[in-house]
Amino acid sequence: MALQRPSLLPFFFIVISFVACYCTGLQQEDPLSLTVDDLSSVDDGGTFKNLIKQSTDVLSLKSFDKLGSKASSLKTVNVIDYGAKGDGRTDDSEAFEKAWEVACSSGGSVKLVVPENRYLLMPIRFSGPCKSTISIQISGTLEASADPSDYSKDRNHWIIFDSVESLSVQGGGTINGNGNIWWENSCKRNKNNAVTFYKCTDLLVQDLTITNSQQIHVSFQDSTNVKVSGLTVTAPGNSPNTDGIHVTNTQNIQISSSVIGTGDDCISIVSGSGNVQATDITCGPGHGISIGSLGRGQSKEFVSAVTVNGAKFSGTSNGVRIKTWQGGSGSASNIKFQNIQMDNVTNPIIIDQNYCDQKKPCKQERSAVQIRNVIYQNIKGTSASDVAVKFDCNQNFPCQGIVLQNIGLQRQGGEAAESYCKNVKLSNIGDVFPRCS
Repeated sequence: MALQRPSLLPFFFIVISFVACYCTGLQQEDPLSLTVDDLSSVDDGGTFKNLIKQSTDVLSLKSFDKLGSKASSLKTVNVIDYGAKGDGRTDDSEAFEKAWEVACSSGGSVKLVVPENRYLLMPIRFSGPCKSTISIQISGTLEASADPSDYSKDRNHWIIFDSVESLSVQGGGTINGNGNIWWENSCKRNKNNAVTFYKCTDLLVQDLTITNSQQIHVSFQDSTNVKVSGLTVTAPGNSPNTDGIHVTNTQNIQISSSVIGTGDDCISIVSGSGNVQATDITCGPGHGISIGSLGRGQSKEFVSAVTVNGAKFSGTSNGVRIKTWQGGSGSASNIKFQNIQMDNVTNPIIIDQNYCDQKKPCKQERSAVQIRNVIYQNIKGTSASDVAVKFDCNQNFPCQGIVLQNIGLQRQGGEAAESYCKNVKLSNIGDVFPRCS
């Protein structure tokens, strides 16, 4: 009788189950932690070239090559051919919807053309998935209705692109949100974002002017592999809640060569976002570039791997800011702000773990969103306030791994600026002024 070998199948099931459980545990701790290397310590005096390891391969132009290709099978769809009047008075929404339906269902490469006219649009949704690779060429001006009753079906969005893959939106045209009437009633509710990209993949947005949104001008939500460049985003400095570019739960997004001046954050980066790069940004007026707010309502939120490289702030209330509410959890980690010019900025460098944007004072909480591994490098210019560097961190969750390298900030007019540093573990490299004592 042949000797029977013991079966190894149960053993393999045990090993696979253990690995699956272990990986699940890691994801629950920080779903963004796998986007960068573990950078839990900072060596004083060391080099920092590996602190933020961005996924440059996913941000390369390879994902966008097919968007700009001129295949022989290129089909052109013109909104005029589907009934758009372009007189700025007639509702052209139906014509745009018909043109989109044709472009989306055609297959192959499609150019959707919006010629140089003024097009009045009600709230409109361009839905995917599509059979086509679509390039929208906006040469004219899209104008939102100024009648609040036209937004009864969707009080959050004016133009939304939903679940579209391999989309480009460009052309040098203008998107005008006509937000004036909403700003007069400064409530955050019942106001639309001008343009929202929701669940889009391999997205290119470039060479457009977006102006006077009711609320956020451009929002990227739940999207992946996004390239944004050459945008001009404008609204009056006193227009409430008019963020320029808003990034939420979006991975691998590159924002470059854009000029933003609004009544709120030039760029805001909130929970679930990772591998975010912003380069060559001009900001002002506005509230600066902000990570957060995070942790409101005791929520658990994460932002990781953010680089701002090359920015100029003029007359803004903040420069580079991280803001979190007490009582939350999660983390904002592996962040780098470098090569930045400040001109008369009220809070050039600020971390605020006690953020409280409400009329009623916020109560003291023990928990907080952890802030760690943040580098400020080559930041120069002037502060509009006495305090140019402010780290207001939590006693139970102090800011960790904060590095200041080659910082030169002074008061507008040449007087010495001050720093405010509370519950922060930091290192100073090179010439740093003002320096935390």
